[in-house]
Amino acid sequence: MGCSAIVDGEDTSEIPSFPLGNLSTSWCSLVCKPAAIKTANRYFLLQKVTQSWPSPALCFVETVPQDAQSSHVTAFNSGDGSSKSDNERDVHISMRLMEDFLDLAKENTEKDLETCGILGAYLEKGTLYLTTLIIPKQESASNSCQATNEEEVFKILNERSLYPVGWIHTHPSQSCFMSSVDLHTQYSYQVMIPEAFAIVLAPNDTSRSCGLFRLTKPEGMNILKNCQETGFHPHKEPDNGSPVYEHCSNVYKNSNLRFEIFDLRQK
Repeated sequence: MGCSAIVDGEDTSEIPSFPLGNLSTSWCSLVCKPAAIKTANRYFLLQKVTQSWPSPALCFVETVPQDAQSSHVTAFNSGDGSSKSDNERDVHISMRLMEDFLDLAKENTEKDLETCGILGAYLEKGTLYLTTLIIPKQESASNSCQATNEEEVFKILNERSLYPVGWIHTHPSQSCFMSSVDLHTQYSYQVMIPEAFAIVLAPNDTSRSCGLFRLTKPEGMNILKNCQETGFHPHKEPDNGSPVYEHCSNVYKNSNLRFEIFDLRQK
């Protein structure tokens, strides 16, 4: 089934719905302690997880200095070149998103294993605010990472009326780029939400340790739509010479944006 929502009186039906499956509470019933905080320019209720079934979930809430009176918003520069698409909504992310994710991925990174996470955002007045990082149970290798028990992720997104605005993963020993498998993963997000993007963190890449990427439209999207191959494989270049994917130009770091982290991995 699909899902659309009204956020603060704003109809978000323009954003394509995403499949949530059967969100039965038996999959992941949460015992929560509410906490009211402010993100961007509104207050909303954060649910701090103290227990989850079938496995424990750790929840962290990033704090913002109390003396922060206003948001400082800066464009994110992830490399040379940027998206030529100008019709997507702006996306705001926390200054600490990448740093905190790398901290949680450190143990895997030291073992040369990838780590992945899903990014949840709410829509307000035409801007997507990324407020939730979910690290699902996963199967990791040195060049791949596969989320499992995805119904737990969908439950968290659904309960908070959040959109899966993208994903984040590490390349522990590789450079900062999108592999063919990454491109197919990105397509599954971007076909639902045009603003969806991928964050690649490559701590050992001395030339560029972080990249924010999207498939080009329509060229890259069409190539992935028509590709039926699996595993690692080459993709043909678009006929007009444009790249299959590109850097994002409308993602901004917001110094006053708090975010919540759910680590669903078995502890």
